[in-house]
Parts: sequence; C-alpha cells; structure tokens
Amino acid sequence: MRHYVHVADRAAFLEASALIAEYGELAVVEAANRADRSRSLGNVIHFCRWRQVERTIEMLSGKDVTDTVH
Repeated sequence: MRHYVHVADRAAFLEASALIAEYGELAVVEAANRADRSRSLGNVIHFCRWRQVERTIEMLSGKDVTDTVH
C-alpha cells in the first residue's frame, strides 16, 4: 500500500528537519509525543501541526520513495 503525504507549507519541512537533526531516528517518536501532549492539553491546532510534522518526518526518512507525487 502506498501512502501519500501532503505537506502544506515549508514550516513543516523545517520543523521536521530540526527534529531529525536533534533526535535522529527517534524524531518521529518525538513528533508523536508532542502531538499527544498537545491533544491532552486540548490544543487541536498544535496537535494537527505535530501530526503533519510526524508524517513529514516519515516521508523524509522513507527508504522506498519511488517517484514524485504532484
């Protein structure tokens, strides 16, 4: 099954890159933890933002990227 990721803006790439630089392979876990923390605080906007960053990290870390998606 192929998963497509839509990145809404450059900020998601910048945040994802910063987490990858700081946490390495655990960056996706850190983004998920931040999303969970935002959700538990009732902050839907930050929850959605961190989930987008999490998906962006997964996309950037993917080893099976085969083509460009427009």
